Amino acid sequence: QVDLVASGGGSVEAVGSLKLSCAASTTDWSSCGKVWYRQALGKEREFVSTITTASNTVYSDDVNGRLTISQDYYENMLYLQMNSLKTEETGVYYCVILYYQGARDCSLPSGAWGQGTLVTVSS
Repeated sequence: QVDLVASGGGSVEAVGSLKLSCAASTTDWSSCGKVWYRQALGKEREFVSTITTASNTVYSDDVNGRLTISQDYYENMLYLQMNSLKTEETGVYYCVILYYQGARDCSLPSGAWGQGTLVTVSS
């Protein structure tokens, strides 16, 4: 089992920046992909960005060009650099990894969620 710890959230004014981090508790796993989601108060959780093992990235339309997902394999870290933040992006941000351990592969990956980190963007 892999546990994730997200950090880096906080309060920032609109058009400001924050960098979120997500650390894995163990190195005994292989990635099948990593994702950031967010959930605003009273709204459904939504996709923000994903990065593949080959570091190919996909972003939701409303964050494209302002948010950047990245990863560090050696440090087992996932990041989300957020620039030009908007007030409507206030919410809890969750990191997710799809992974396998041992003799398995990515055809049926396991999933791990971080606990979420709160981002508050004020006007």
